[in-house]
Amino acid sequence: MSSLKEIQALQLQSEKVFDYFEEICAIPHGSRNTKAISDYLVAFAKKHDLTWYQDESNNVVIVQEATAGYEQADTIILQGHMDMVCEKENGCAIDFEKDGLDLYVDGDFLKARGTTLGGDDGIAVAYALAIMDSPEIAHPRLEVVITVDEEIGMLGAEVIDLSMLKGHKLLNIDSDVEGHFLTSCAGGMTVETTIPVDRMSQNGLAVTLTVTGLCGGHSGSEIDKEHANANMVMGRVLKYVSDRMELGVVTLEGGLKDNAIPRECTAGLLIPEEKKEEFTTYIKELTAELKKEYAVSDAGITIDCAFGEKGEASILSYTAMARVIFYLRHVPNGVQHMSTVMPGLVQTSTNLARVVSDGRSVQLQCLLRSSVNSEKEALGDAIAAVFELAGAKVELTGSYDGWNPDMDSPILKAMTASYEALYGSRPSVMAIHAGLECGVIGGTYPKLDMISFGPTICYPHSPDERVEIASVGKFYEFLLHTLKHIPVR
Repeated sequence: MSSLKEIQALQLQSEKVFDYFEEICAIPHGSRNTKAISDYLVAFAKKHDLTWYQDESNNVVIVQEATAGYEQADTIILQGHMDMVCEKENGCAIDFEKDGLDLYVDGDFLKARGTTLGGDDGIAVAYALAIMDSPEIAHPRLEVVITVDEEIGMLGAEVIDLSMLKGHKLLNIDSDVEGHFLTSCAGGMTVETTIPVDRMSQNGLAVTLTVTGLCGGHSGSEIDKEHANANMVMGRVLKYVSDRMELGVVTLEGGLKDNAIPRECTAGLLIPEEKKEEFTTYIKELTAELKKEYAVSDAGITIDCAFGEKGEASILSYTAMARVIFYLRHVPNGVQHMSTVMPGLVQTSTNLARVVSDGRSVQLQCLLRSSVNSEKEALGDAIAAVFELAGAKVELTGSYDGWNPDMDSPILKAMTASYEALYGSRPSVMAIHAGLECGVIGGTYPKLDMISFGPTICYPHSPDERVEIASVGKFYEFLLHTLKHIPVR
């Protein structure tokens, strides 16, 4: 690919990283679709005569012994995940189940045309493969752990067996700002709500209403940017219109992934034919209001309106519609509590990520995050209690703990010294309001000394995702320096 050849000319040291990243991007590897990428990793291990493990979930562990002179150095665990969030722009024809990504260079960045890039976390896999495929690189024993389905609840990390490993120092390559060392992360929980609905037949004019043009983004690390949530906005639209005229809801669909702020929500509606002009006026009024409110965070927000045929349709009963609109308007969403210990850090948040309707119910999914486990549980209980009273069925699933900081961590001290030696400045040591597998793995293997870092990746989990080319090379240089200077036992 010509674009990656351009990168290689700029970043000779990290040429293999881009080579492997290109190979990874050619293989479909969205969450729950990881068999092909998992088998690719096994094939790499076999080709290089390395020890490997592959479990039933498709998690993969690859072991490479120390290079000469490093046999007595501490074993290092390199860790990342193989799955990506599959989001795409309207009109993009890619089939994420079958198609690879279309990579290209845009100035200082590598992007994928019309889709997420999967730098989160294909770049971790690419770094690990590049190192293991480079006999000239000095390093201790490496234990490379690549998990599945991180993006949908750390599922691979929850079940992986790492009892065969010898290492006690884990480098998680899943941070997205070069020069930032993460030592703590939030835990999470999913709230699944099902609202039973009854329906009735009604005649009218069909309308398709779409809230679109939103920025979206990562529902953890970017929740403090106050981007509009398309599902919440749709609730507001439906409330605004239903308060002013007769309205029927046929279908409701919004959001794609629980860890992405929803960028679009679509409602199939039914209105009286004679109210078409009135309906159009209301939508124009509300669009103007929303554009003012979100002029900074979501300047492109708009409400698309397409009129269909007149006829009979099955709509939600007015009682059921009111219950759904109430949920969309009043479920907690966004930042709930800021940390008082670490200024500027979001402590607790929630994201109304998914809305799906069928003939019998409307299902809604929220992802809660918190660095305080008790606060996460309390928020989940509160949401459940309110909507159970309204007749909804609520289930709390996939709870995982956060990762508490250890400022006396030996690997943190060693890597900080290494960074200062290379670049003459101290890295930023931080916590993040997002889930990292360090929390799950550390809960199972509490004696691990862990840190998370990585190159600069902008707008993860959105079609605007991009990786800064220069940071890929700088991070690789730092990673190799770190491996070369691991303390001897």
